[in-house]
Amino acid sequence: MQVTETKSEGLKRAYAITVTAADLDAKTDEKLIEVRKDFQMKGFRKGKAPLPLLKKMFGKSVLGEVVQETVESSVSTHLQEQGHRPAQQPDIKIQNENFEAGDDLNVEVSYECLPDVPEVDYTAITLERKTVEVEEDAVEEALGRLADSATEYASTERAAQDKDQVIIDFLGRIDDVPFEGGEAEDYPLVLGSNSFIPGFEDQLVGASAGDKKNVEVTFPEDYNAENLAGQAAVFEVTVKEVKEPAAAEINDEFAKRYGAEDVDGLKGNIRERIGQEFAGASRNLLKRRLLDALDEMVTFELPEGLVDVEAKSIARQLWQEENSGVEGAEQPESIEPTEEHKTLAGRRVRLGLLLAEIGQKEKVELSEGDIGQAIMAQAQQYPGQEREFFEFVRNNREALESIRAPLFEDKVVDLIIDKASVTDVPVSKDDLEAEIEALDKEDEPAEA
Repeated sequence: MQVTETKSEGLKRAYAITVTAADLDAKTDEKLIEVRKDFQMKGFRKGKAPLPLLKKMFGKSVLGEVVQETVESSVSTHLQEQGHRPAQQPDIKIQNENFEAGDDLNVEVSYECLPDVPEVDYTAITLERKTVEVEEDAVEEALGRLADSATEYASTERAAQDKDQVIIDFLGRIDDVPFEGGEAEDYPLVLGSNSFIPGFEDQLVGASAGDKKNVEVTFPEDYNAENLAGQAAVFEVTVKEVKEPAAAEINDEFAKRYGAEDVDGLKGNIRERIGQEFAGASRNLLKRRLLDALDEMVTFELPEGLVDVEAKSIARQLWQEENSGVEGAEQPESIEPTEEHKTLAGRRVRLGLLLAEIGQKEKVELSEGDIGQAIMAQAQQYPGQEREFFEFVRNNREALESIRAPLFEDKVVDLIIDKASVTDVPVSKDDLEAEIEALDKEDEPAEA
């Protein structure tokens, strides 16, 4: 194998690799000899078929296998000898347009190397961890919301008011023609919930059981069904029952519905949950401040390919968030990243490489238990299909990495926080939320 360097610019490398026809021929013979051991040819004993005859019969297909294996092994050998770690899968091209037996194999391989990442003195980092005490008012407020969510409805003879629930049958028409999805029976609608088209619920205030009404509305211009967006519609509505809300009474029986022995126990559970929410928000803020500090401490050349992939990913993600109703074939094939996307991508790639290097040097590892718990936590989003989700992730390298990567990053972050100088600073809930909101605004790219 002959290797010639054709490019060396920053992290970019390119090489021309030549494997002689004699080497390929020898490898083809080796493979055919191995195959011949179990091959039975008419007129010959098993394993005794002449090599030239086998070569004539199977040489072309075996040569294809040899070329594939030779290319992979040659590139692997080259990378080991150079000590290079490609940032992405190397781009490999066979230069022989009409390669056939007897030709030398000419291969071009190009890639970007992972950069050398400078070491960081974690102990020099100073951070503030914002802590929030769970106040009794917050517990009472959460308890009240829980009671509101448990509201029950009792039938009433009076006319419907805001916040009442009405049981209705309805049939919608556009230009006197019924449309798909515009019909239902015994539908429970809470007036004022804004769950229906604007104006629909308002027209049912004052209706009584047995009333029939024509409700006239116009679908919003941005309605997610294009065939209905902006269209005027008339719904024939029959009010079958009016129910008034009855607030749940907060007592020990109510508490037992939520797994607590009594009201004090329920309040304790709520206090613990709120504390966990505050701790999680505080931890996310601390992590962000740590990443900001690390970003200021290091600078090194980044692989352009990795930054480009990340920038395109950011651009698509933001586009999808802004165009949530557009799906499938209606989405553009590619979305051009802005300079802000590229800047954010550079930060993410730089910090990702830095944390990966720190994790490797500090021998940070994830246990099977860590990964298993994370998979099961995500599986809860698919009720009834948890096992299928678990198996899918376990057998899908990309899906598994999407779970493993943030877990590994968090372990490295925790390690650095343990070694940094961290001071706890008590703040109010409002102060914590305001600081997080300010950071979120900083992260919002300006419109292109």
